[in-house]
Amino acid sequence: SELIKPYLGSKYKLTEVPKSLIFYMSKHSGPVNEIQWCPVREQSHMLLSASMDKTVKVWDAVDTGGCLKTYSCHSCAVRAAQWSSCGRRILSGGFDSMLHLTDVETGKQIFSSKNEFRISALKFHPTESNTFICGGFSPEIKAWDIRTSKVLRVYKAAVQQTLDILFLPEGKEFLTSTDAVSRDSADRTIIAWDFQSAAKISNQIFHERYTCPSLTLHPKESTFVAQTNGNYMALFSAQRPYRINKKKRYEGHKVEGFAVDCEFSPDGTLLVTGSSDGKVFFYNYHTSRIIRTLSAHKEACVSAIFHPVLPSLLATCDWAGEIKIWQ
Repeated sequence: SELIKPYLGSKYKLTEVPKSLIFYMSKHSGPVNEIQWCPVREQSHMLLSASMDKTVKVWDAVDTGGCLKTYSCHSCAVRAAQWSSCGRRILSGGFDSMLHLTDVETGKQIFSSKNEFRISALKFHPTESNTFICGGFSPEIKAWDIRTSKVLRVYKAAVQQTLDILFLPEGKEFLTSTDAVSRDSADRTIIAWDFQSAAKISNQIFHERYTCPSLTLHPKESTFVAQTNGNYMALFSAQRPYRINKKKRYEGHKVEGFAVDCEFSPDGTLLVTGSSDGKVFFYNYHTSRIIRTLSAHKEACVSAIFHPVLPSLLATCDWAGEIKIWQ
């Protein structure tokens, strides 16, 4: 992309809050569950989207706003999808309990496997590119090896469902947010795991009685944020014992049972989240104050993500199947 080229050699500039709509992309016929920019900087004009309409799409979301490819390998809603680190493959998992690794160019499946449960969360390991973790409607979380199509490890939690997975830097540990079985106690809402041994490190991280639909890591500091169904985001240390920061709470947006994602800007100054009322909220990371809100969608906005290279470009998606690009 000619728009991205000038930024590739330079250091990422300060993130600005976008003001205007550039592209309105509405080829999905069902809610969009996940969007992700291609992690390869030179190919970061491409945006991936996974939808309840059973498809995964790739868009040119920087130059044209057009849909480049549609992948229809799932027979049910696609709940989670991720780019591989090389940007040439897409891993997807859905309510059909299928896992697919698709070649972006040809659309062929490099790896397909039937899982024992419906999938709601997928993450590639940050340093081992052939390994990923999946969780869903089961007490188990699984680590897979793409090369052998086999399960490497099983992590067992006494929960009903895994809502999100977050690798901590280097990938030695990861966190899962869960729909814990008992609501009379608040343990197990966020669980920390040792990746290699599959041992639980802690399940006493978050003590309030709210589930956390999404987790996100700060790009520079050793902290992470959990989106909660209490209509606020909580800040934690990303090092043991993963203490909550009681002085900072990011509130004002609404979650209301939707799987609303949250994310930091690449420079770490802003925390952005969707909201069930269709708005996007921009918080100052350090002060936890709302800087601005954007009336982005009519339906619940479930994701808002900053472009990894272009300092003010933002993609948002909603429960009506729309994706919008802002600048």
